[in-house]
Amino acid sequence: MYCRKALSWVHPNLVFATSSPVVWSRSSTLGLRNYATTSQDGPVVSETNRAEKTLKRFWKTVGIDTRTGGIVVTLDKRALKTPSGNILLVPETKRLVATLIANEWENQDILLKPHALPVTSVTSRAIDALGDEETRAQVRQALLDYLDTDTICFQHDDPEPLVKLQQEHWDPLLEWARTTFDIEIHVYRSVLFHSQPERTRQVLDNVLTQMDPWDMAAMERATYVTKSFLIALALVKRHLTAEQAALAAQVEVASQIERWGEVED
Repeated sequence: MYCRKALSWVHPNLVFATSSPVVWSRSSTLGLRNYATTSQDGPVVSETNRAEKTLKRFWKTVGIDTRTGGIVVTLDKRALKTPSGNILLVPETKRLVATLIANEWENQDILLKPHALPVTSVTSRAIDALGDEETRAQVRQALLDYLDTDTICFQHDDPEPLVKLQQEHWDPLLEWARTTFDIEIHVYRSVLFHSQPERTRQVLDNVLTQMDPWDMAAMERATYVTKSFLIALALVKRHLTAEQAALAAQVEVASQIERWGEVED
């Protein structure tokens, strides 16, 4: 069972809106391109269709502006919108997020690479969906279902390189979760018909309930990427760094490489 590196496809219907007047109390232009011209004001769907049809960069400048209520990333001074048409407004406390989003769009060259927009995708998910209680309940249930098949709860007694990596990356994480949340977490040697205690699910469901839309969006993406509820939770709770979470998620792959060597694509 290999841990796959995955970033969800971000459909390029991130559309733009103009505001009048435009507030440039803090602006950062990150670069210029001459591959396309700027569309005139009009229905945002025209620009959406343009991106979907051509998959080409059609903006010249990427900027960061302070607007009422937070920070926006702009393409040719037009604020990015989410797929649902909401302005992609980032709280002032998350200025680094806005910088990362701007960097993603600036690094799109001639052809759009939607898979290279992970922060944009997670931010859009937080804004569009995870303020809605019905959606949040569905996400919580989906994430808790991962707990019963969590990668780090299914361990092997051999080969030695795998056992060593499990002990290094997974066992401390299991102990952290048990201690921090006062829960039982079972570890299995077989993949057939196992589930975690009901109380454990209830406690962790309460943890998810208390997350704001931003943390829940990060939790959702990290769980799907790492195939582990517990790795994702430790990352969102800042018990693990992104690098440590990646190492924990790749234990099985790393053991295969250590045993057989790495084959480049």
